[in-house]
Amino acid sequence: MEIGCFVPETAVLDPLLTESAARHNHLCPRQVLGVRLGLCGLRLLGLVGADYSPRFNNADKRLLTIVETDGCGADGVAVATRCFVGRRTLRVLDFGKMAATLVDTWGELPPVRLWPHPEARLLAQDVAEDAESRWHAYLEAYQHIPDDQLLRAEWVTLTQSVAEIISRPEARIVCDQCGEEVRNEREVVKNGRFLCRPCAGESYYR
Repeated sequence: MEIGCFVPETAVLDPLLTESAARHNHLCPRQVLGVRLGLCGLRLLGLVGADYSPRFNNADKRLLTIVETDGCGADGVAVATRCFVGRRTLRVLDFGKMAATLVDTWGELPPVRLWPHPEARLLAQDVAEDAESRWHAYLEAYQHIPDDQLLRAEWVTLTQSVAEIISRPEARIVCDQCGEEVRNEREVVKNGRFLCRPCAGESYYR
């Protein structure tokens, strides 16, 4: 899809990078990519203007974001979109990919998935050829490369409905095996028993 040749102004980008760095204790290239992914996705969904001026603040949890990495980039995406795990507006599916999907739960546009251009690293080294290292080149150039050269995007269809992903805050059961509470309809029913996922065999521990 067409992304457009846009670059966020310093006045837009710098506060977000500062916030991401504060959460992460330093600023790195993937955080910059995360912020750029988030801002571009917001623009494509019409949730910010062409100048990235905000048209929403997500206090109403309108936006749902799914990130495909649990690394540095997730912090950048979070501060750009105002989506956070604790507010149940940010979901982390660790596919090991620097990618994010933004879902406007009130709008008519489909979800948009974004990821870095495959040649973004090479372009960054050309843009910031005087940088002291490749890492520094990425850090600097990712802040200035236009969206259409830095990123790729596509409209997607989720395999679950938004209602299934978000569920209902009052939904809760007690696991018939371990007795622990399970919320948000994340239980599994086996042989007529309501089980948490670890008791149903999906545990990450033993």
